[in-house]
Amino acid sequence: MATDTTSSRLDRIEEKIDKLSDAMILMARAEEKLIALESKHAAQYERMNRFSEKLDAIEKVVNDNAHTVNTINKLFWIAIAAASAAIAANIWM
Repeated sequence: MATDTTSSRLDRIEEKIDKLSDAMILMARAEEKLIALESKHAAQYERMNRFSEKLDAIEKVVNDNAHTVNTINKLFWIAIAAASAAIAANIWM
């Protein structure tokens, strides 16, 4: 009778150890997933930083181009005004 009680008790302890072992494995897997997610997050953060730097460079080029186009636009209208003035001067003089 004592051996039956001891045997059943050991069986319960073994089952509990198996459950604890399964729980530890699940925790380790969850931790691995968290580590993988964190590394992916860090990689995406770096990628976003590179895109941000590229966007800043593109913004600078666009601003430079806008300044150049404005200057060309002003020169064009000055040339049109000068040509109009020359034509008007030729017609009335």
